[in-house]
Amino acid sequence: MSDWNTRVIEEFRANEGRVSGPFADAPMVLVHHRGRKSGKETVSPLMYLPHDTDEKIIYIIASKGGAPEHPAWYYNLTAAGRAEIELGTGSYPVTVRELTGDERDRVFAEQARLYPSFADYAKKTEGIRTIPVLELTRA
Repeated sequence: MSDWNTRVIEEFRANEGRVSGPFADAPMVLVHHRGRKSGKETVSPLMYLPHDTDEKIIYIIASKGGAPEHPAWYYNLTAAGRAEIELGTGSYPVTVRELTGDERDRVFAEQARLYPSFADYAKKTEGIRTIPVLELTRA
């Protein structure tokens, strides 16, 4: 895990799920996942979008800052179909479902509206990949 991720994770845990810097005021989650090849557990700090009516559901976006490839955590989560998350001061298991079509587009558009950097990431990946959106539902 990078030093940067380690600092974000430590700050998240020390401040009841809140962090500063580029993620100040953004909803953050820590996603625990196991490497599909290595078997190693990793924790990824990610922004999330809450579901508009169901508090058991959140969405995470596999943007990787507009990189041409999906992040490793995306492959780990979709392969496993489940994970553990830390949200605020609690933690719990979730199921993982990848959104497609209009459902994916609607959620991604809302994230990009709230956080315009996601629209920039989509422009960077245009013609290369569609940025995945994953739904995490409390198990």
